[in-house]
Amino acid sequence: MTRTESKLEPAGEGLDFAFRHCEALVREGDPDRYLATLFAPAAFRPHLFALAAFSLTIARVRDAVSNPMAGEIRLQWWRDALQGEARGDVKANPVAAALDDAIVARRLGRQPFVDLIDARVFDLYEDPMPRVNDLEGYCGETASALIRLGGLILADGAEPGGAAAAGHAGVAFGVTGLLRAMPWHARNGQVYLPADLLRQNGVTREDVVTGRGGPGLVRSCAELRALARRHLEAYQAASGTIAPAARPAFLPVALVEGYLSAMDRSNYDPLNTMIELPRWRKVWRLWWTARRS
Repeated sequence: MTRTESKLEPAGEGLDFAFRHCEALVREGDPDRYLATLFAPAAFRPHLFALAAFSLTIARVRDAVSNPMAGEIRLQWWRDALQGEARGDVKANPVAAALDDAIVARRLGRQPFVDLIDARVFDLYEDPMPRVNDLEGYCGETASALIRLGGLILADGAEPGGAAAAGHAGVAFGVTGLLRAMPWHARNGQVYLPADLLRQNGVTREDVVTGRGGPGLVRSCAELRALARRHLEAYQAASGTIAPAARPAFLPVALVEGYLSAMDRSNYDPLNTMIELPRWRKVWRLWWTARRS
């Protein structure tokens, strides 16, 4: 049981509890998306929180199981739940109940959710990401898909536009998030840095997971920051295609440059420096971006 779950005591059945559960889960586990969602119209927030809570739950599967096979089984349960094939009462799971309501009410396709689950299978194992293109694809099926689905929720049946913008925004956001999480991932034996990039810079997986690091790792991270910025620029160039109603789904991307700039500092150590921004700065940046939109 997580700390968030321990704080929640369902007073009764129904979607109200499920939505409150999702909001609490996101507030504690994904504060950037939580803050960004507060700038969306109130009527859409429950479904946006359901979407983010689903993503967070799938991302945490590795931490919740003792071995990859158990993780595969848990991910299969979610595939079955999305496709109506799970055993038992799926809606007894508050995240599944809230997500199902979002999918039905907002007329969302189910395949993007299954694709997100499939991409997260990588998290269960300890192999490095093979190539830079694979990393972009991983971020596309996770972070980009989440932005696109959020835009569809906010558009409420209208065309949200911005499909290419969502793709680039998600890669920029996803790569930045993986760089921020590197100290934690390395201690847990996970390497999201592309193997082809590591080889070019003379870095081995053992250099990462044992904490040796070195100049080659610093160069690799600098190249990934450059990759994130290229996608950020491409997103900004394509942002005019986003329907106004869908723009709040893109708000978390407003924090990317602040995180990347913090990693540009000369004392940045990819394996030991925890990159964070003050809450007031996040709120100001989100507010300023929302106002411009």
